[in-house]
Parts: sequence; C-alpha cells; structure tokens
Amino acid sequence: MASDQENPEWTEADFAAAKGAEALPADLLAAFPNTKKRGGRPAGSNKQAVSLRLDREVLEKFKATGPGWQSRINEALKNAAV
Repeated sequence: MASDQENPEWTEADFAAAKGAEALPADLLAAFPNTKKRGGRPAGSNKQAVSLRLDREVLEKFKATGPGWQSRINEALKNAAV
C-alpha cells in the first residue's frame, strides 16, 4: 500500500505527544458537544481499575439503571464488605 505523504501513519511518538480534546480552544470544542475528555481517575481518587467477572443478570440489572452503574456496583460491594 502506498504511503500518503499528506497524512502519514502515526508513530508511537505521535501518539505519545497527542493531546486530548481538553487542549482545544473553547470555541472549537463547543462545535463538538459530544466530545468526551480523556479519562483517568480524578485527582485524589482512591479507585483502582480491575477486571471482574460478574453474572450476566447482575450486570444487566445494574446497566439498566443508566449511567453511573459502575459506581453503583462499587457502592453495593462497599456496603457488602462492611
């Protein structure tokens, strides 16, 4: 496949130097209202990412409650652990 000189394939260095949507000027960002900021945990958060297998029924029940279902699972586990 021929290389596109105007749009070359990104290198690892390109990805490392890339900035998220939060680096865009406010007026440009406003033109794309569904743009999400790149994640990571909020400053001061004590949460840790894990991989966890749950029964399908449990997952579906929590997801059916809408956005924030992961936090509700966390709260349920926290209450069960005390």
